[in-house]
Amino acid sequence: MNQTVAIILLVLLAVAVISFLINVYNKLVMLKFNVEKAYGNIDVVLKQRADEIPNLVSIAGHFLNYEKEILTRLTELRSSYNHTTDPEKKTELANETSRALSSFFAVSENYPELKSNNNFLELQKRISELENKISDRREFFNDSVNLYNIGIHEFPNVILAKMTGYKDKTLLEVTNSEKHYEGVQF
Repeated sequence: MNQTVAIILLVLLAVAVISFLINVYNKLVMLKFNVEKAYGNIDVVLKQRADEIPNLVSIAGHFLNYEKEILTRLTELRSSYNHTTDPEKKTELANETSRALSSFFAVSENYPELKSNNNFLELQKRISELENKISDRREFFNDSVNLYNIGIHEFPNVILAKMTGYKDKTLLEVTNSEKHYEGVQF
């Protein structure tokens, strides 16, 4: 009789441990896919922004003869973004593109004829709208990455996460130029 009880307890313990491991694994999978979904959502808007860059370069190219370096860099970043599939690399390229666009719009302030061009103004408005969408989705993405990173470092998740190859994800960063605001200028 004692042997039967011991076997039943061992089976129940084994079922409990297996059930626990399945729950931990499922949580890790959910966190991983939430990050991928959030990145997919932001990738759509980043792609839209990348698609607008050739129009921006074309319009501005007529006015900014001396600023070819920024325009060339924007074109290179767009091309790199469209040709990479690695989310980490896309994140880096998106951050670089944000910095380059900030520089570009700062330089464009020195060209009154460009600032008054209707095509440029419409395109700048469109890119500003996309930047707002990116900002919203960046926040959601960073929340998802944060929950994922916490999830893979919590005990006992960390054990299973290490065994199954889960690694930290990178947050989309806010650049110093994005933080700097000089107010409305007339």
